[in-house]
Amino acid sequence: QVQLVESGGGLVQAGGSLRLSCAASGRTVSRYHMGWFRQAPGKERVFVAAISWSGGRTYNGDSVSGRFTISRDNAKNTVYLQMNSLKPEDTAVYYCAASNRVAGDTPRAYDYWGQGTQVTVSS
Repeated sequence: QVQLVESGGGLVQAGGSLRLSCAASGRTVSRYHMGWFRQAPGKERVFVAAISWSGGRTYNGDSVSGRFTISRDNAKNTVYLQMNSLKPEDTAVYYCAASNRVAGDTPRAYDYWGQGTQVTVSS
């Protein structure tokens, strides 16, 4: 089992920044590919970013490319999502996920999920 706990969400004005953290525990999490997804009320869960287990490859969703950056520190078992130039449409619950197969862009690629952290961007 892998346990994931997100933190760092909150309320921010448009144009501001936040950094989300995902602390992982359990199995050798450094061997897991990690991803961030988000879900707004009444909408499907959407891919935000993913990173390979080594950190050597990263992928961004089209809506956040150039504004969000995913990174990881395997020594700390933590994955980060740096979010800059935030927009009101970025408002959602952000979820961290782990996969032992692929750093994919769909929820079904992931085996473990955190509880989520709320990000609200005001205009």
